[in-house]
Amino acid sequence: MDVINEVKAMVWPKKRKLFTAGPVACFPEVLEAMKIQMFSHRSPEYRELHRDTTKRLAEFLEAKKSTVLLIPASGTGFMEASVRNAVSYGGKVLVTIIGAFGERYREVVEWNGRHAVVLKKNLGEPVLPEELDDALKKNPDVEAVTITYNETSTGVLNPLKELAKVAKERGKLVFVDAVSAMGAADIKVDDWGLDLVFASSQKAFGIPPGLAMAAVSEEFFEKAKNVPERGWYFDLLLYRKYLEEQWSTPSTPPIPQIIGLNVILRIIEKMGGKYSWLKMYEERAGKIRRHVIELNLELFAKPGYYSPTITVIKCPDGIDSTTIYDAMRRYGFEIAKGYGPVKKTTFRIGHMGYISDGDIEELFTTLKKVLDKLKSG
Repeated sequence: MDVINEVKAMVWPKKRKLFTAGPVACFPEVLEAMKIQMFSHRSPEYRELHRDTTKRLAEFLEAKKSTVLLIPASGTGFMEASVRNAVSYGGKVLVTIIGAFGERYREVVEWNGRHAVVLKKNLGEPVLPEELDDALKKNPDVEAVTITYNETSTGVLNPLKELAKVAKERGKLVFVDAVSAMGAADIKVDDWGLDLVFASSQKAFGIPPGLAMAAVSEEFFEKAKNVPERGWYFDLLLYRKYLEEQWSTPSTPPIPQIIGLNVILRIIEKMGGKYSWLKMYEERAGKIRRHVIELNLELFAKPGYYSPTITVIKCPDGIDSTTIYDAMRRYGFEIAKGYGPVKKTTFRIGHMGYISDGDIEELFTTLKKVLDKLKSG
C-alpha cells in the first residue's frame, strides 16, 4: 500500500472536486467495477462483454442499422479514421468550425492528404442549416461533412439533426465529433442519417480515458471498401471483421474501460432509460447556467444553443482565466481555463460525470467568494 499512497500523493495531493472539460469525475460504480482482475480479450468471457456492451450502446444511440465499434484510443482516433477510411486521397471534406475542435478536424483532414473546405462561424455561434446548405451548393464535389456536435471551447451545441438532414439531402457522408456530447445530448444515429458519430469514455459517460466508441453506417463501410491505404490500426473494416467473427478487436482493447461503459449503460437502464439520463444532464446544465447568471456573469454561447455538458463564461473585466482557475484550485475545485482563441477571456465549468447537487452549490459559493476577492484586489 505504500507505493499506492506514494502515487496518490503525487496525483491527488489534496481532495479536489472536478468540474473539468474532461477527464471527469468517474461514477463510483465504474471505479469499483474496473477493479475486476484481467482476463484474455480472446476468451469467451470477453466476447460476451464486448457483445453485450456494443448491443447496449447501439440501443442508447438508436443505431440498429449501424455498427457500433469500440477501439483503444481517444476520440481523435475515430476523427482520423473517418478521413482515412471514407474520403478518397486528395478528396474534399466540408469542415464546419465553431471552435477549437472544429479546427482540429480541419487539421486531421489536411494532415491525411485530403482537402478541407471550411465553413467557419464566429466563436459562440452554431452552424445554421441554411448556411450549410449554401456551402454545399457552392462546393458540390465534397465527399463528406464534419460536424462538431458539442464544442467544448465555446459551450455551443450545434443543431445536429437539422445539419445532418441538409448534408444527406445533398448526398454527403456525415461525420460527427460527439466526444463531449454522446451520453448527454440526444443522438439518433439511424433517423438522423449519421455515417460516423464518435466519442470517448472520459466525458459524459464518466469513465476513465482510453476507450473510443462510434456508430458507423453501412454507407460508410461501402465507401471504405474503395479507399486504398486506410492504414491498419484505424482500418474500420478490419474492426468490423473482428466484431462479426470474434466479438473482439484486432489489437488489445482497454478491458477495464469497456467494463465501465457496460456498468454505465446498465445504470442508465435502471434509471429509467436514455431519456431519464439525458434529463439529468439537462437539469444539471440548467442549474449551473442559472447560478452563473445569479453571479452577474455572462454566458459565452449564443442563447438557444447551450451545451448540456460544459458552460463557458466570460471573465469579469480585468480578471483572466488562469487567475480564476488557480484560485478555485486553492479552494479544492478543478474547473477549466478558457480554450483556443478565448483562452484568457473565458473560463469553463464542466458538468459531466459524477457531480452532486451539493457539489454544485459549494462550487458557486466558492466562485462568488473568489470573484469578490479578485475584484476587490
